[in-house]
Amino acid sequence: MIKKNYNFIFEKYEDNVLEFRLKEGLAVAKVFVLEEDMIRVLLYEQKLKLDKTWLVAPGMEDIEKEGRDRLDISPFTLPKFNYEVDDNSCTIETTKMKVLFNLDGMKATWYYKDGEDEIKFANDRKTQAYNLENSLGEGVYHYLERNLNEQYYGLGEKSGNSDRHGKRYRMMSVDPMGYDAETTDPLYKHIPFYITRNKDTGISFGIFYDNLSTSIFDMGNEMDNYHGKYRMYNAEDGDLDYYIILGPKMKHITQRFSWLTGKTILTPKWSIGYSGSTMSYTDAPNAQEQLQNFVKDCKENDMPCDSFQLSSGYTSIGNKRYVFNWNRDKVPTPKEMAKDFHDNGIRLCANIKPALLIDHPMYGELEQKKMFVQDRSGENTEVAQFWDELGAYIDFTNPMAFNWWKQQVTEKLLEYGIDSTWNDNNEYEIWDAEAKANGFGKEINIGQIRPLQSLLMMKASYEAQKEFAPDLRPYLISRSGCPGMHRYVQTWSGDNRTGYNNLKFNIKMGIGLSLSGVYNIGHDVGGFSGMAPEPELFVRWVQNGIFHPRFTIHSWNDDATVNEPWMYPEMTQFIRSAIKFRTKITPYLYNLVYRAHSYYEPMIRPTFYDFESDKKTFEECDDFMLGEDMLVASVVEKGQFERNVYLPAYDDGWYDFNTGIWYEGGQEVTIPAPLHYTPLLIKAGGIIPINDAEVTFETKGNDERGFMLFPSRGCDESEYSLYEDDGLTNDYRKGIYSFVNVKMTTDKNKVEINIETHGKYELPYKTVKIYLPMLETREVIINGVKKKRENIYKVQL
Repeated sequence: MIKKNYNFIFEKYEDNVLEFRLKEGLAVAKVFVLEEDMIRVLLYEQKLKLDKTWLVAPGMEDIEKEGRDRLDISPFTLPKFNYEVDDNSCTIETTKMKVLFNLDGMKATWYYKDGEDEIKFANDRKTQAYNLENSLGEGVYHYLERNLNEQYYGLGEKSGNSDRHGKRYRMMSVDPMGYDAETTDPLYKHIPFYITRNKDTGISFGIFYDNLSTSIFDMGNEMDNYHGKYRMYNAEDGDLDYYIILGPKMKHITQRFSWLTGKTILTPKWSIGYSGSTMSYTDAPNAQEQLQNFVKDCKENDMPCDSFQLSSGYTSIGNKRYVFNWNRDKVPTPKEMAKDFHDNGIRLCANIKPALLIDHPMYGELEQKKMFVQDRSGENTEVAQFWDELGAYIDFTNPMAFNWWKQQVTEKLLEYGIDSTWNDNNEYEIWDAEAKANGFGKEINIGQIRPLQSLLMMKASYEAQKEFAPDLRPYLISRSGCPGMHRYVQTWSGDNRTGYNNLKFNIKMGIGLSLSGVYNIGHDVGGFSGMAPEPELFVRWVQNGIFHPRFTIHSWNDDATVNEPWMYPEMTQFIRSAIKFRTKITPYLYNLVYRAHSYYEPMIRPTFYDFESDKKTFEECDDFMLGEDMLVASVVEKGQFERNVYLPAYDDGWYDFNTGIWYEGGQEVTIPAPLHYTPLLIKAGGIIPINDAEVTFETKGNDERGFMLFPSRGCDESEYSLYEDDGLTNDYRKGIYSFVNVKMTTDKNKVEINIETHGKYELPYKTVKIYLPMLETREVIINGVKKKRENIYKVQL
């Protein structure tokens, strides 16, 4: 048998793109030099299967619903670079990286340029790296060599440990209610991106596949003697279009990928607060009464609450759910109900679903106008199993359907006083890959774009909210999604099941999302399905939840119980304390939302994100960082009242927030973990802004400012810049915001603090309080004035 050669010939160079063509075939390869640290490779036959992208939006807050031209690279800096081509190879070099292509198959070897040194960080498998001319069968394939010293992180919302090495995952959005956070796969989101880190060299790179088809990521689970060690990406359809993002540090890759797929939405400050939710209230025949009782219970139990998520039972007719229908037997006066919530400082987020059941009152109208996804003939509606019955999915690539959705959101929700849309059950479980979507006038198989429907659903809801209240920032939630979803929504990890193991592995799932550029996240606190959480577990879950950007207690328990803050009277004081602590750190959390939006920084981080040089931070653990300064050591085991915590190596050490004790970094310590608080450590030099007001349910709008300082024990300098705006409107776009800058300088004898403000936003406070640890005995100087030794100082701005 004669070996088949796949020899590519260099055809042309134009505007940072090198183009090659298979010598005796139809395949085209394009290499795009986009940034000094980012190169893209695109392989296709004859013409692109999908000539638009909705995922790549460098530094953008939004793009047109029709998508961007896939070949448009104008948003990139397009740096100068060197390249050489001969009959057998092509070499491309920027100042930071180099790639060598073997033109027999376009197999790539990648190098990091460290001064005069060139360090290999990746290379394609030497045997059949790509599926050229269907030599590997149907679909898209990419094989990379695998090294046993490599670690793989990312892939978004995946179960199990943070390091994906040795596992196999299916990237396909489904609705796995009651999933096991350690083992279940696939889950809700489609994020074809991961980071590779080599433990020997310390060099990391990211790879992103701009493809929306169902895919497999094999990270070393599969083996084949003929090919050596490898890892594999396989998509059912589409083209091979991948981006290599060089680190060499992991944090750079995460932020770069977030930038590549767009800006994280700057949500209103109230989105940070505790959000109540349960399916039980809206499923009840007296839903409105139960919902209003929730407000009363918040008052009586003094639980500050900023929003409530209205589950889909409000849309029912009989025992089934019909999106955009108000059941007036359950909710007789929805506008009055919304006003009652608003009068108590609680916003409403209403659940909406992108499918209409076949007996939905509006089904016939939409079917006649072909606003649903069509079957493979393109002539009839594609009917699929939905929640209660057979139904059909809205086709958001049909402009008429997109606009219809916006109109319904406006007329059936926003005009009723609903503040936010909760875009749910949007996994688009249509299993005939050849069912047809309108494709904005260019018909396309649904198999190529299923996650796009979820993304466009968010965008349609986002546009409706934005147009209805143009002065206010939209706030939306979505369960399913893909890269780019962070431009529109906050998300969560779906319908988890009650249990300590899910509490534990949801933490790792959140880290996977964060490393994959999706930052504004959370989990259903207490567990969505299963039996009611036992009292201790419920407290521990709440204590974990308050340190996530999204904090929602939500449930549909198998035993018909409801997860509520006051469900266990003997534990209510601990739950109240945790929720009030959440309100206290709102300024810190809001600053993280701002930095995610402006600087592409994750809010939830693994400890290795900021301490990559400490190899022990890569050991699997249940800890995580909230921002740069807070190390959260959640309790994830029953009956655990002490907590072993590894403190990353850091010269200035760490403070136990609750005891004030200082610990040296680079060691494991055992700290108290009583039932009334979460073990929390603060990096020495850390500055934590807080809401210093005494907040109750009635006074949750009160806002005073304090700064908790944790000085280095030696000579050091640290700074913190607190972003402040009205937290609600779009005035920040007009430059109406301010910063409060706190600088702390220490030596062995004194702690010197300087505070200054600047900006156009008028701060709602004129003074701030400075808090120092109780054990601090050094001389204190604030804004050049020596102070009497105390632990609390009031400073006039």
